[in-house]
Amino acid sequence: MKCLQRGLGAFGTLVILVMAGVAGYYIYKSAIEPETVSAPSCKSQFNSCMATCRKTTTEAPQAQACQESCQRDAAACEARKR
Repeated sequence: MKCLQRGLGAFGTLVILVMAGVAGYYIYKSAIEPETVSAPSCKSQFNSCMATCRKTTTEAPQAQACQESCQRDAAACEARKR
């Protein structure tokens, strides 16, 4: 005998509800609470800047100028926080 199931059933309904809950959570986090995300710290900005200098500059004077610029930006960031 063949038994045809129509609709989702209990397990299918549960899966749909879980997926809707997860989607709702991420929508809430991105749309309702964007102001709770803080700006990156001065140290993380400095580290990112230094990594960019290492990747993009091949000449020593250019690399040194880039690193000095990163240090100035980091000092300015720290001064703003005080």
